[in-house]
Order: sequence, then C-alpha cells, then structure tokens
Amino acid sequence: MSNIYIRPARITKVLPGSIAAEIGFEPGDAILAINGDRPRDLIDYQFLCADEFLELEVLDAAGQSHQIEIEKDYDEDLGLEFETALFDGLMQCNNRCPFCFIDQQPSGKRESLYMKDDDYRLSFLYGSYLTLTNLTQGEWERIEQMRLSPLYVSVHATEPDVRIRLLKNTRAGLILKQLEWFQARRLQIHAQVVVCPGINDGQHLEITLRDLASFYGSEIPTVASVAVVPVGLTKFRPTEDELIPVTPEKAREAISQVQLLQTEFRHEMGSNVVWLADEWFLIAGEELPPESHYEDYPQIGNGVGSIRLFIQEFQEIAEERLIASVRSPRQYAWVVGNAVEKAFQPLVEQLNQVAGLKVNLVALNSKYWGQEITVTGLLTGEDLLQGLQGRDLGDGILLPSLMLKHGDTLFLDDRSVAELESRLETKILPVAGVAELIETCLRQ
Repeated sequence: MSNIYIRPARITKVLPGSIAAEIGFEPGDAILAINGDRPRDLIDYQFLCADEFLELEVLDAAGQSHQIEIEKDYDEDLGLEFETALFDGLMQCNNRCPFCFIDQQPSGKRESLYMKDDDYRLSFLYGSYLTLTNLTQGEWERIEQMRLSPLYVSVHATEPDVRIRLLKNTRAGLILKQLEWFQARRLQIHAQVVVCPGINDGQHLEITLRDLASFYGSEIPTVASVAVVPVGLTKFRPTEDELIPVTPEKAREAISQVQLLQTEFRHEMGSNVVWLADEWFLIAGEELPPESHYEDYPQIGNGVGSIRLFIQEFQEIAEERLIASVRSPRQYAWVVGNAVEKAFQPLVEQLNQVAGLKVNLVALNSKYWGQEITVTGLLTGEDLLQGLQGRDLGDGILLPSLMLKHGDTLFLDDRSVAELESRLETKILPVAGVAELIETCLRQ
C-alpha cells in the first residue's frame, strides 16, 4: 500500500461505550497506520480494523506519536468517526458535462460547492454517482479484489458517440465494455440516465434503457436498477450550452415511453428494472405511481419514489404518534419546494386535526436558481427570505434539513440558519424526516 499523499485519518467523534472510548481516544487524534499499513480511505480502515489483533500508530492532538495494541472480536467496530472518508484526497471529475450542477452555480461561494466528485469510493460508501472515466488500472483491480459492489454509475447513454457528446470525454464511449467487466466479475451497479432533450432522449433513450436492461436478467443482475431523471437547469448555466429544459409535453412523452418499457420488463424479468424520478410526474402535472410500483425503492436517492415513501412513512408514524390535542397552542410554517405542494397538502390537514396545532404549508419555487418547479433540497436561504418575509410564521419554521449542508447550518447559497432566524425574527427548527417533523410539532 503506497504512503504517498495519504493524510492521517483525523478523528472527529468517539462513540460512547466503544472500544476507542475505553482506550481514551479523543477528537483531534489521528490514525497513521494499522498493522503497518496506512489506510487510504474509510474502506481501507474498515478492512484493516476487521482483524482481532490491531497495532495502531496514532498521532494525538498535541502531535505526539503513540503505539496502541488492541485485542477484540473479529469485525468489531472501534467506534471512531473521521472528518473525511478519503484520507488520500478526492478523485475529481475529468468530464465536462454541460448539465453538471457544479457548473450551474454562481461563483464566490464556499470551496466545497465546486468540488467535482467522481470517486468510486464515495459511490460504494454513500451511493454517490460516478462516470468510471477516471479510473486507473490499479483502481479497477481494487474494485475487483475488495468486491466494491454495488457502485452507482451515471450512464446517460450507451451509444458511444452520444455519451462522448454528453460527457465531452472520449473515454466515455467505453461504457458497455465496462458493464461487461462488472458482469464477468459478478459485481453490480445502479445506473442513472439524465435525459437532455434533443441529445439522449427519444430513440437514444430507448436504446440506452434496453442496453442496460440486458444486464439485468441473471441471478445477480449486473445492472440492478436504472433511474431516469430529467435534466435540471439553472439561470447560472453557461449561455453557450446546447441544453433545453424539460417541458410538460416532453415529460409526458418520457413517462409514456418509459412506462411501456416497464410493462415489457416486468413481463420478461419480473421487475420494472427502470424507474422514473418523481420530477417527471411533477413537471407533467400527472399523478405519481402507487406505492406498489416502486418495489424495494432501489433508486430512492435519485428521487424515485421519495414522495410516495415520505407519505407512506408519515401515515405509519402519524397513526402511532399523533395525539388528540397539544397542551399549549402552537403554529408553524412548514417550508417545502413547490414540487410537493399538492402531495403534502393531505399531510398538513392530518396534522391540523390535532387540537391546538396549526401547520401552514409554505411551498416555494427557487428564484435563486431560476426554477419554476423546485424540489425541496434546492431551496436556498435567499429563497426563504424572499418567500417568507411579511408572512405570519407563528412559533417557528419547520425546515427540512436536506436544505442544509450535511451536519452544518448553511444553505446552498452560504446563508446561515442564524442569519435567517434574525432576519425573519422567528425560530428555525430543522427536521430530518417524518418522525422528527411530527415530534417537533407535538413537543410539549
């Protein structure tokens, strides 16, 4: 294992009651080596720490080096969390996709917003999408040796010339050979196709989906699922690009096309294989498919079935936890993207059946990004300021935490929760998921 450019694995959290807590690890300490090997990333760390006997080289917060020996059960976790999953740095993207969201942002924001992740390790660990265009032979070998499966792959098109046109990278044309490589090694991927009208839609989309579905029909499907997503455009995108937005007419056309293929694939393979992101139905103004359509929600991270799943979870938790009344009356503004306004209105009505509780759904589009239909996660602090100033916000704002940087209080435009609380003169209550939403509404 090479030690070049590998930073110490800096610890940010020690879990209470863990082996690491008993030994005396503290945030700020860092792991240099495990049994003589320097971990490149969280994958190496987890693999190396699986052994029953560990010899750790540790650098404490004061810069002193220590040797620590640990005896534990095989696969028992040490109980450490790190500031990053990648100790040797992020593998960045070498493509120039015109629809890349990173390039559709304004300049001058925090540096992390402009990092173009195309790292297979983050794909394996967290389900982020990569293109496979920047992998060295050594990295392909590591994927095989460590069985890093499934990975999440942005395919977009299987015809070489179309994919090269989309990614602006000649290596993009190798995608079918790469899928055959996964197939030969019984490794899996989940695929996504971002549809750009006039480039990879229509006949090109059908070819792509049929090609991908051909890798499904086996005991271990190489392509375990495919998400079809409409291209998202912002007012900050380069003016010279060739992209056009998805219209309601184009959305209805794509829905019809994909649903015909789903019917065929269900008959032949027992699965839809291919799924449409919720945004297609919202843009088209059509009803979402029923809950049963989504099988085991294999593409939930891509917004495929996320609205249905949220509604399902709400009904289950509401049945268990909603009470007849709250002791002290309270009123909240629940802020969401206008894409889900119609779907979430019945949930608000159900919350408002609790005596003393009043929840007002405030559905906003994003003037910041220049989008008429906006998913909740893209709303910015500026959007909230524009959309909420002058409104009766009651006792606070119920804010879906997916609007915020993970583990932080910053919106995508770098405005902070504290700034909005000050300017809107009310509390902001970040809520992560259904249970926290209901708990916050009912808190006595």
